Amino acid sequence: MTSTTSKNVMEAVAHKAEIVREYGPFDGADCVHGVTHDGKLVWAATGRELIAFDPASGRPAHTLQHACDAGTAFDGTYLYQIAEHRIDKIDPASGKVIASIPAPGNGCDSGMAWAEGSLWVGQYRDRKIHQIDPATGAIIRTIESNRFVTGVTWVDGELWHGTSEEGESDIRRIDPENGAVLTRLEMPAGTSVSGLESDGQDLFFCGGGNSGKVRAVKRPKDAIAM
Repeated sequence: MTSTTSKNVMEAVAHKAEIVREYGPFDGADCVHGVTHDGKLVWAATGRELIAFDPASGRPAHTLQHACDAGTAFDGTYLYQIAEHRIDKIDPASGKVIASIPAPGNGCDSGMAWAEGSLWVGQYRDRKIHQIDPATGAIIRTIESNRFVTGVTWVDGELWHGTSEEGESDIRRIDPENGAVLTRLEMPAGTSVSGLESDGQDLFFCGGGNSGKVRAVKRPKDAIAM
């Protein structure tokens, strides 16, 4: 296992996050812990249910009864869901658990993403992102942040993660090799990021924590490190 760190690296100047739409709160759900996108639907982990909704209409399309208290990911076929000390691989059509592996943070994990054949798991208070083997849960390498890590996503070869600390929250693009902060999107006061996923194009879907909402944030194509 190798580790990279962003400590002692000057942060990029923040740009204001542009929230273009809000979804929810959803019936029976007062918190959003994780978010993923399956190419058509957005999935929100709400504690006891995974709620899939149409991002065009905002209407719920599918619900799975499953423990879901942290990050969610999609590999093109299966959902992956953190549930306390484990990560479950789930058939999104039936809700059947195909396999389970240990979660790297042993109950202290946050966001999760799928990329390059691996799961990328945020470890909240330890301020880390682990690349893990989806078959065994073994940690392949670790990237360190200087902020609490919430959601994690990859898009167009870019690694982004959400933060929430001391009442402030942002979405940041980091260098996956050394953890350097390249771009920051500063969320408005009073909003937090509790899960993060890209739609593969120009939007991020962000879990809104105790608001019970999911927010769509524009991904700037021209934001550069400063």
